[in-house]
Amino acid sequence: MAFMVMSPWSPEVKQPYPLLKTAVASMAALSITMLSFYPSAPRAELEALDRIVAIVNEDVVMASELNEQVEMMVKQMLRSQQQLPPREVIESQVLEKLIQDRLQIEIGKRAGVQISDDEINRALEDTARNQGLTLEEFVSYAHQDGLTLSKLRQNFKNDMVVARVQQAMVSRRIEITDQEIDNFLNSEEGKFLASPDVNVGHILIRVPDSSTDAFNQAMADAEVLHNRLTTGSEDFRQVALTHSAGPNALQGGDLGWRKTAQLPALFTQTLDALEPGQVSEPFRSDAGIHLLKLYERRGGGEQLIEQKQIRHILLKPNEIRNDEATRAQIAALREQILENENFGELARQYSEDTGSALKGGDLGWSTKGQFVPGFENAIDQLEIGVLSEPVLTQYGWHLIEVTDQRKQDFSTEILRNQASNQLRQRKYAEELQVWLEEIRNEAFIEIKS
Repeated sequence: MAFMVMSPWSPEVKQPYPLLKTAVASMAALSITMLSFYPSAPRAELEALDRIVAIVNEDVVMASELNEQVEMMVKQMLRSQQQLPPREVIESQVLEKLIQDRLQIEIGKRAGVQISDDEINRALEDTARNQGLTLEEFVSYAHQDGLTLSKLRQNFKNDMVVARVQQAMVSRRIEITDQEIDNFLNSEEGKFLASPDVNVGHILIRVPDSSTDAFNQAMADAEVLHNRLTTGSEDFRQVALTHSAGPNALQGGDLGWRKTAQLPALFTQTLDALEPGQVSEPFRSDAGIHLLKLYERRGGGEQLIEQKQIRHILLKPNEIRNDEATRAQIAALREQILENENFGELARQYSEDTGSALKGGDLGWSTKGQFVPGFENAIDQLEIGVLSEPVLTQYGWHLIEVTDQRKQDFSTEILRNQASNQLRQRKYAEELQVWLEEIRNEAFIEIKS
């Protein structure tokens, strides 16, 4: 049975895109042609032909891709010794992720998001290192899951596009006012900004529409799950994999270790009342009905923060100077600095980060997590006074130098910046789920039975 998602502001059901009609018709004609050439082909052979399982705007998800992703997920679950839910449950969760990824990658293409080979290489190396593996071992595990190196790299590229699209689209929807910062700093949470780390599991029950009946049914479903989790021996991760509509469902609902100040306010209030091992009562937000499990809690007493003083030079690829030429120019500036040219003067002359260029590239004192990941990783690996190799981020090519380091009590300015970042991250988690629902509702989606 197929269904169609309608735009919330359009009274009419969206029709398939013209190109899709052509594409689907062409595929049907091709199948008929093949049958005419092979009139006596056995039925089993005909059923083996690939088919469309979902139409997503002008793109499609094929059964072969869905099956490949499901098999990979099954292998990963078996390797981690997780109990397998019914295959149709895994298929449903994987198909939902493929649909969400299609929508976000489409936005990325329209916005011109590009991921370089070097960025993919670094992401592969970082992921392998974080898992305690060499790159060769990591690739070997991927092969065991049925992924060629080419497909592994494509998966990483898609994930990086999705991450950038989410960061750009969701961040622009978030506004933090001075009053919100003041209120936060006057709260108990603001006074203990160095908040505890929590390891959290999450189940989201989607409310399909705004009607009272839909909400009551979703809450009743959540109550049933809560009773199963608190009175029986069912595993939270297994229930999340089977029933959650959240973005982390395929990971058993794991949100991982988070600062409580980075979570939505409703999550923080709920977790404050839990002891490790406990599951929350169901509670509601704009995204749906939630259940949380607190696995562990640690820390919360740190009063000092490590800061580094940073300066950089930024060059951006453009229509005249491509990426390769930009890297060559930033590398030439590095050689000049190593030959005792003044960093500040070169930054003022060449850097395309206008805000810092006027200050000789100085970014001031920064705290961990303030910059984008590629920039942050480079800072973490630098000793004081050592000039980095050229570093690529979504903004362009950088030369980075750490000029000093200290542990400092929060000054008023730093405290307000930290408060703003925490409020932004908290809103981000909630706003991301709302945005994902919006782009899904605005798309033409048809799931083939």
